[in-house]
Amino acid sequence: MTNSKQSSKALASKAASTLNDPSASQVQKSLAASVLSQSSSSNQTSSEMETKASDVMKSSKYSDETKSFAASVLSQSNKAR
Repeated sequence: MTNSKQSSKALASKAASTLNDPSASQVQKSLAASVLSQSSSSNQTSSEMETKASDVMKSSKYSDETKSFAASVLSQSNKAR
């Protein structure tokens, strides 16, 4: 099943900046990498990333930016899973 949704250019730009930020957490960087991989392709979110993004959305300890990456990742997940 291909993914017809793509991350926005603005969010992809934030994701690229995050990947270059030495103070960004591993969770934030992995979500940013997923956002970038979905910005100009039909790549679909893996089940592992869906779980990670879901955990981020449920937690109060993550920043709004991290949650925006998580929301983008979840919006491009496989609804059949």
